[in-house]
Amino acid sequence: MDGAAIDRFEASRGRLASLAYRLLGSAADAEDVVQDTFLRWQAVDRARVEVPEAWLTKVLTHLCLDRLRSARARHERAAGSWLPEPLLEGDPMLGPADTFEQRESVSLAVLTLLERLSPVERAVYVLREAFSYSHAEIAGILEITESASQQHVHRARIRVAAERRRGAADPVSARRVVEEFLAAATSGRIERLVALLTEDVTAVSDGAGLGKRLLRYETRERVASFVRAGFRPTSAKRRLAGGSPAIHIAAVNGSPAVLAVVDDRVVGAVMFEVSDGRVASLCGMAAADRLVRLNEVWRRHEPGTPVISAW
Repeated sequence: MDGAAIDRFEASRGRLASLAYRLLGSAADAEDVVQDTFLRWQAVDRARVEVPEAWLTKVLTHLCLDRLRSARARHERAAGSWLPEPLLEGDPMLGPADTFEQRESVSLAVLTLLERLSPVERAVYVLREAFSYSHAEIAGILEITESASQQHVHRARIRVAAERRRGAADPVSARRVVEEFLAAATSGRIERLVALLTEDVTAVSDGAGLGKRLLRYETRERVASFVRAGFRPTSAKRRLAGGSPAIHIAAVNGSPAVLAVVDDRVVGAVMFEVSDGRVASLCGMAAADRLVRLNEVWRRHEPGTPVISAW
């Protein structure tokens, strides 16, 4: 392959990776699909490719659809073990964030909701909302009619909006709520914790990957008890983490998160959704395979002073 062809692909790599991540919810899978797209770019008769960007987008999107339809993906969703892979602020795979729709499309809440759409609905929604493709362009990418594209995005918007009734908090206010929440959680003030939760709060945890299914909690009291237990330091947790973590507050997928860090390695993350000054949902991850990409970016990141230097 000549250098010009490689340069043309590399110029599209970031956009392709961001598209694949939104479609698959996994940075590792997104990287695999981008590489598969590159291999097809190597093999194609490029003299017959009129618009390389459109060709690459179409190939990558169909590779993502194949993955979403695969037996493995269906099994993971059915088994209740799937969570989006978290990405730290500054990760180029998060892609465009100029509009509300672009920022919303990469939030953990929306990535989780997109799992409930059909693969084609998910693709149309992401191409339209996050990348502003026209229905004519989407029709060409997915080999459907413009009318079908319009119908798919209409249904997807309705389904996402039905679940996303919360008002978005600005980053400064959201961080302030999380700081107060962390102070209550680490001090054991259960009543204050409950007061900082919305009436319909939910929490999910991967249980550090020790079980096959995710742990789910509802009601303010149960979530507060789960949080207090999770933030209570014990010698067993320190052994599991490999030391006494420093606690940082960072932005993950556009939302505030609490990160536990040992020797410059993130060993646990809790992501928050804040609405109207209270915590509406929490998502805890500590399985190492879910934090690989986040750790890669963290090691290149200037973390600043931890809010708790030794937990």
